[in-house]
Amino acid sequence: MSGVVEGRRDLMSELDLLVSEGRNPNSMGIDVMSTHDILRTINDEDSTVPRAVERVMPAIEEAVDAIVAAFNQGGRLVYMGAGTSGRLGVLDASECPPTFGVPYGMVVGLIAGGPPALMRATEGAEDRSEDGVADLKAIDFSARDVLVGVAVSGRTPYVIGGLNHARALGAVTVALSCNPVSTIADIADIAISPVVGPEVLTGSTRMKSGTAQKLVLNMLTTASMIRIGKSYQNLMVDLNASNKKLLARAVNIVMQATDCTAQEAEAALETTHNDVKLAILVQLTGLDVAAGQEALAAAGGILRRAIAQPA
Repeated sequence: MSGVVEGRRDLMSELDLLVSEGRNPNSMGIDVMSTHDILRTINDEDSTVPRAVERVMPAIEEAVDAIVAAFNQGGRLVYMGAGTSGRLGVLDASECPPTFGVPYGMVVGLIAGGPPALMRATEGAEDRSEDGVADLKAIDFSARDVLVGVAVSGRTPYVIGGLNHARALGAVTVALSCNPVSTIADIADIAISPVVGPEVLTGSTRMKSGTAQKLVLNMLTTASMIRIGKSYQNLMVDLNASNKKLLARAVNIVMQATDCTAQEAEAALETTHNDVKLAILVQLTGLDVAAGQEALAAAGGILRRAIAQPA
């Protein structure tokens, strides 16, 4: 038997042990179901995902605290993965600047195969652990950063290479997989492993597993950004009003936060050059722009703290 065949059979045996690769008894007859029943089966399976995420909340909390600590020290959050896992990391990272007004590069998404892999499967890219190391070196990844390796199976070489490199540098490492026991969970400081069970279509981990990953990634960035002052109440006060829709949203946010009129909100935003957080502070406290900027700086950018400061 050739080495290639032996390697393939070893991989098949390894995949057979993964929960995410199992066959789902609830969808064995899905190929003869009506459209209604196919959709009902998918929806029933999807409904189990939030409970799986809930069971790993302590690990998610630990990861958020580590990310907040990194942000407060000028560090970054870096995701790396292959295929669906990589695309979800890139998606989450790309949405942080417009949502929270943070600079591009504060949250980074790396995918095996680079940008072309976002649109088209890149054969073999995930199998090269050295590429994971090279991609981290290319962004000057350091001990100040946090690396989240995302891989449903927990065995992707690209992610394993990256996690090992990050650990060697002394950075905090997080593993996000959908199997209870995995290689990346053993490597990482923090293991987040929501076990959603077999997919409706065997091995199609873009479904429940991908949904679980997306929920966790949402939590990691949203909770971390809230913790560093990117919200006031439940409003996105560091929103980057870069287009007409977002400018309209900015006006609504100022109105909701201050109970002012649309005209007053628009005037406050014009005065502050569309800085939503500063516009709210000026509107609520009567401070001028310069004094408001000083108050926010003294409060570490946290709007509640700036509002509560004595005049």
